[in-house]
Amino acid sequence: MNVSSATIPRLSATPTFDPVLKPAIHLPKHTLLESPNSRTILVGSWRITASTNPISNASQCDQLQSKLGTGNDGGIPLPEMTFGSNSLKVEWKPGGFIGRDKQRKPNRNPDQVGTEEQDYASESEAEEENESQWIYEFDTLHALLGVKKGQLGPGDGGVKVGYAEEWLKSRTGPSPLLPMPKTVPTKPYDWTYTTTYCGHCPSHFSSSTSSTTSTTISSQISNSQWIPSDLTEAKHQIPLAELTRPDPILFYAEIPLFEDELHDNGSSSLIVRIRVMPTCIFILSRFTLRVDGVLFRTFDTRIYSSLENNLQGTEVVRETTGWEAPYDIVKNRLPKRDDLTPLTDPLFIAKILSELPQSQTTGAGTGWRGLGKKCEWMRIGKSL
Repeated sequence: MNVSSATIPRLSATPTFDPVLKPAIHLPKHTLLESPNSRTILVGSWRITASTNPISNASQCDQLQSKLGTGNDGGIPLPEMTFGSNSLKVEWKPGGFIGRDKQRKPNRNPDQVGTEEQDYASESEAEEENESQWIYEFDTLHALLGVKKGQLGPGDGGVKVGYAEEWLKSRTGPSPLLPMPKTVPTKPYDWTYTTTYCGHCPSHFSSSTSSTTSTTISSQISNSQWIPSDLTEAKHQIPLAELTRPDPILFYAEIPLFEDELHDNGSSSLIVRIRVMPTCIFILSRFTLRVDGVLFRTFDTRIYSSLENNLQGTEVVRETTGWEAPYDIVKNRLPKRDDLTPLTDPLFIAKILSELPQSQTTGAGTGWRGLGKKCEWMRIGKSL
C-alpha cells in the first residue's frame, strides 16, 4: 500500500516555536568575553566576571596565609582545597560597559602578544573599575576572614566530632590514676571553617580588619548601605516565580572558594553560583557543613537584581538564610536507608534542612548565630 509522503508528518531536529504555548522572550543586548581563567558578560548596566582557577599552589597559599593573620595571630590553617584566585565580581554603572572596550582599544599588531597585551588588559580593567559606581565581590580571602579565630564563644556554633566525648572518657575515667592526657597548645580556630560571609563591597572594606573578630569582619564586609526589606513591597523580595521559569540562560558560572574534609570527619565547602537570564541576575553563595554523627549546617546568600529596571538606577535584593540540624534527623530523611550518597550532596542537605521547622531556630543546639533569615535591599544609581 502506497502512502503519499504528504500525509506523513515530517520530524525536524529543530524544535518548532509555538507562540500560543510560550510567549517570545526578548533577549537583551549582551557581550560574552572569555580568557583561559575567566568569563565575562556585559549586559545592560552590568559587567559580571567569574574567575575560576586550579587549586592554589604552595606559593599562592603562602601569600593567602600571610593575609589571613598578622602579628602573633598567625591566622588559620588553610582548607585542604583552597581556590585562592577564584572570585566573582559584579559591577554596575550608568550606561553599562558594552562598546567601551572597542572604543578604548588602540591599534595594535595582531601578532603582538605576551606581557604587553596583558599589561594593557590590566590597565583597561583598572580604568573601568574606577568608573564603576557599584562593585560587589565574592572571593576566598574574605570568606576565610569570616572564619572564627581564637577560642570559640557563645554564638560561634562550636562543634566537636562525634567521638570526642568517648575519646576523653577513655583516657580519664573515674579513677584519679588516669590523669588527663598531655596536650600541646595550638592556635585555636573554628576547625569546621564555618563562615557567614555573604560577599562584600571592596570600597567599604578596610584592609586592617584581619586583626579583628570574625563577627566584626562579617558585619564590616557585608552590611554597608543595605536596608532591611519591607516584605509588603514586591521589589524588596526575590521573585521565585521568575527564577523557576524555563527562560534562556545567557551566562552561568560555578566558582568554588574552598573545601575541606575535616580530617575525614565530614566536609566543609563554599561555592558561589551565578545565573544571568534575559530578565534578571541571580547569585547563590552556599556554605555547607557536614560533621559525621553530629550535625549538618548550611548558610545561603541569594542576590537578585532585575535587568528590566531603568539603566540609570536599580535595586539589588539580598537574602541570607542559615539552617542547622542534628545528623540523625537529616539521615532519617534519606530516600533509601542503605544509600548514604545524598548526605554528601549540598542540594539534598539544603532541601532537607529547609523542610525542618526547627532548623532555623534551635538547629542542632549549638547556639550558632547564623541561624534564621534576613532580607535586605540596596538602591544603586539614581532613584526612579
